[in-house]
Amino acid sequence: MKKRIVGVLLAAGLAVTSLVSGSVLVSAAEDGGNTAQARTLDEIKEDGKIKIGVFSDKNPFGYVDENGEVQGYDVVFAKRLAKDLLGSEDDVEFTYVEAASRVEYLQSAKVDVILANFTVTDERKEKVDFALPYMKVALGVVSPDNALIKSVDDLKDKKLIVVKGTTAETYFTENYPDIELVKFDEYQEAYDALLDGRGDAFSTDNTEVLAWAKQNEGFTVGVESLGDTDTIAPAVQKGNTDLLNAINDEIKSLADEQFFHSDFEETLKPVYGDEVSPDDLVVEGGVVEE
Repeated sequence: MKKRIVGVLLAAGLAVTSLVSGSVLVSAAEDGGNTAQARTLDEIKEDGKIKIGVFSDKNPFGYVDENGEVQGYDVVFAKRLAKDLLGSEDDVEFTYVEAASRVEYLQSAKVDVILANFTVTDERKEKVDFALPYMKVALGVVSPDNALIKSVDDLKDKKLIVVKGTTAETYFTENYPDIELVKFDEYQEAYDALLDGRGDAFSTDNTEVLAWAKQNEGFTVGVESLGDTDTIAPAVQKGNTDLLNAINDEIKSLADEQFFHSDFEETLKPVYGDEVSPDDLVVEGGVVEE
């Protein structure tokens, strides 16, 4: 986990494209937030490629493995979406995004869809259009066993690591302004900081920290659920209705085969084992069970 995975190449605004497992991977650079018109569903079909933004460093949801191949829960869904919309799972062009860049990448039409563990919030709804959810999540806090954080009260006079642009940053900024936040752009940077002791704990989605703690001895999720239970959903540029409707129809149809439960078994169960029930995370057909 300490190995840094570089998914974005900043070089005079150029993008580097490589072929991995039949799918095109694109590393993109920021362009200052310029807006552009999103491609319609017909234009995507005419082009034969759908551009989907994913994480490159958030195992097991979106990450690059030791062979340089992009993997994870979101990636499996992205490939299936490409297959059902365009004919082949290879008809997807992956772009690596950071948490804080997800909205901008849609607004500037760098990607058609974001499938990067994107939590639905009212603030984000004002900027992008969310499809139906496919997962549910709350916040968690992971820390070293020898100085375990078991409650928010334990964070007094401590440094809490967060990733910029995440619900964790928003939650602690709004609800616990006295807690010192140490902010990073990328998840791998945040985990490296926790490992190096540059912060006392790290907060992000509980699905993520539970997985990381199981893979890193000496760390435990002392706070397993914090804040409201939210949903995670695909997002498109605001007003891209045809593409949004197509994704919603896809999510509904996949419920017949319990696709996301299958996705869980393939990508998440090897990490969580029997400690996490798929029904605690998975949403089928866009319907959140109470």
